[in-house]
Amino acid sequence: MTDLHPFIAGLPKAELHVHHVGSASPRIVAELAARHPDSKVPTDPEALVDYFTFTDFAHFIDVYLSVVDLIRTPEDVRLLTFEVARDMARQNIRYAELTVTPYSSTSRGIPEVGFMEAIEDARKAAEAELGVVLRWCFDIPGEAGLRAAEETSRLAVDLRPEGLVSFGLGGPEIGVPRPQFKPYFDRAIDAGLHSVPHAGETTGPGTVWDALRHLRAERIGHGTSSVQDPELLAHLAQHRIPLEVCPTSNIATRAVADLDEHPVKEMVAAGVLVTVNSDDPPMFGTDLNQEYGVAAHLLGLDERGLAGLARNGVEASFLDADGKKRLIAEIDTYTSAWLAR
Repeated sequence: MTDLHPFIAGLPKAELHVHHVGSASPRIVAELAARHPDSKVPTDPEALVDYFTFTDFAHFIDVYLSVVDLIRTPEDVRLLTFEVARDMARQNIRYAELTVTPYSSTSRGIPEVGFMEAIEDARKAAEAELGVVLRWCFDIPGEAGLRAAEETSRLAVDLRPEGLVSFGLGGPEIGVPRPQFKPYFDRAIDAGLHSVPHAGETTGPGTVWDALRHLRAERIGHGTSSVQDPELLAHLAQHRIPLEVCPTSNIATRAVADLDEHPVKEMVAAGVLVTVNSDDPPMFGTDLNQEYGVAAHLLGLDERGLAGLARNGVEASFLDADGKKRLIAEIDTYTSAWLAR
């Protein structure tokens, strides 16, 4: 992994499963906590390391929501979004589909138009100043129920920002069945958005089937338990439905007990299109470059294999056809030059 790190650092990449608030660096979280001293979130970046140590998935959700509570104004939203893009640029991430949960902000009093303007202003600045192309996935916070689903679909369809490409569903899976969200996904899909719900992270393969059958999923967030159902794996492989795999996240939230037990090997062996992602990187002490290193370890990849993983990310993305061609060409040019040294 160490020998591959310089190659990974320079490799052009796309990221498809990474959360907006969950990407806030300790520096930004501490700055936001200092702005809002009534919060329980530490204002010392070093103290955030302990704060971001999770006992289970429910504890992770509690901590995540405490950081969400720090985002209180359009200025907070703009700061967070642009700084996330800055961190992506440092990793040679050229394109990212950032999962945004607008309900978490609008329900806390941020004006919906101000929220949209903030993320769009940051998106345009990130592309112009940093060379990072951002697109949005608006996701329903599952723990907030159908009221949140209704509001998220309304914001996505009626106030659709230019960068919005997909519609998702996050939060806990236990006690939050996927089928109840069908009307909201139908509305988003009918408006031209892609379906990318989380499923099979902390529940069994039945949740993935529900996401496919009821939510018409085009990609699956996590899908960790898919390996428990050979028929499901075959279906995903046959229909080229990608899995957005986040190895370190799965360990941090205890969705998977041990890294060497991670099911990504079985996914790849079954022919499933796998992408590697960081999910909530600072909260899990990782970034996309580190996740590529983890994937190299788990899958036994060399530079060519890692370049193939990067191409998977582009293929599975909702980037336009010309953009895909350009980014794949950049990956191939970089890899050829590296191997020729």
